[in-house]
Amino acid sequence: MEACQSCTIGKPYGANSTPLWAFCVYKAGIRLIEIEATGGYMEKRELGNSEIFVSKLCLGTMTWGQQNSESEGHEQMDYAVDQGINFFDTAELYPIPPKRKTQGRTEEIIGSWMKARGNREQIVLASKVCGRSQIMDWFRSDGSMAQVNPAQIREAIEGSLKRLQTDVIDLYQVHWPDRPMKLFGGLSFEAHEGETNEIEEVMQVMGELVSEGKIRHVGISNETPWGTMRYLNASQLLDVPRIVSVQNAYNLLNRVFETGLSEITHYERVGLLAYSPLAQGYLSGKYQNGALPKGSRNQLFGRLERYQTPSANEAIDKYLDIAHRFELDPAQLALQFVTSRSFVTSNIIGATTMEQLKTNIASVELDLSEEILEEIEQVHLVHSNPCP
Repeated sequence: MEACQSCTIGKPYGANSTPLWAFCVYKAGIRLIEIEATGGYMEKRELGNSEIFVSKLCLGTMTWGQQNSESEGHEQMDYAVDQGINFFDTAELYPIPPKRKTQGRTEEIIGSWMKARGNREQIVLASKVCGRSQIMDWFRSDGSMAQVNPAQIREAIEGSLKRLQTDVIDLYQVHWPDRPMKLFGGLSFEAHEGETNEIEEVMQVMGELVSEGKIRHVGISNETPWGTMRYLNASQLLDVPRIVSVQNAYNLLNRVFETGLSEITHYERVGLLAYSPLAQGYLSGKYQNGALPKGSRNQLFGRLERYQTPSANEAIDKYLDIAHRFELDPAQLALQFVTSRSFVTSNIIGATTMEQLKTNIASVELDLSEEILEEIEQVHLVHSNPCP
């Protein structure tokens, strides 16, 4: 780790307020600052090359408005900020599972909280525009199916700004690729024919939105190495702001990101925002041996097939065994593994109870020894990416 000799910190996350103290360093190519918060402390990492610093844990929000009420969402945000988290991630799609009658409710809950607290400038706010869909026709005013074209991006950002009660979104992301492709499950490439909007068109309108002051930075999500490089190339060709982040799944059961994207994000300074660090709860152990806890996502909605592959249970058992032998909470072990990877800018955590949230945030206090990391690698060698 070396001190950064050339930067000035000033406003570490787009806020007007100045931290009590801060120290900037470089670690594995990621620019970091350490900031003392009101009631807690958490390392902040630069979001790509944006000069915006985000907490190494990001508060996920997709349950608010479905599994969680507005007051529960407010309570989670209050606690997270008190612990030093300054980064929230949401989407026009949320809450999950997506439904016509609840769409946008999560953004509304965040908007009402920021208005009540008067702290918009202290939060780095990320949202997303829906990718192409053949079934969801409730996002656009004309009833058309969702896709990523200039008109829909503009309609989407206006809706999000209104629900969030803000004039600008700090990070605006394409939720999933517009092109026809296999999004989840499996490692093999399959070419699919179908309509698509060119990445250059997407980046052109994103650049316009940056110039208009409606968004500050652009990100992508659920992307491949090829797609990521195409976005970077498009920004260079069009002379528009480049992407600063990619939000992909990354956890002990799915480390596909390491194969190609980790090198790209390191050298291109595109930060990984890791989602599903607990493999939708499976790495906590709560679903082992067929368990189905009341009120859990799997019990309420299902839709967790990605983590129900034939080899998943054996891999989870081995990771749970590591946690138990070293007297660690399994969820905290899984979370801290993700947070501590050199290519991770921020680890997106989510919770439906305050107990879960407190446990998840406390994971940053774990020190994973070389012995623990070596045991994790040995399991990974035998059970590599059982849930891609």
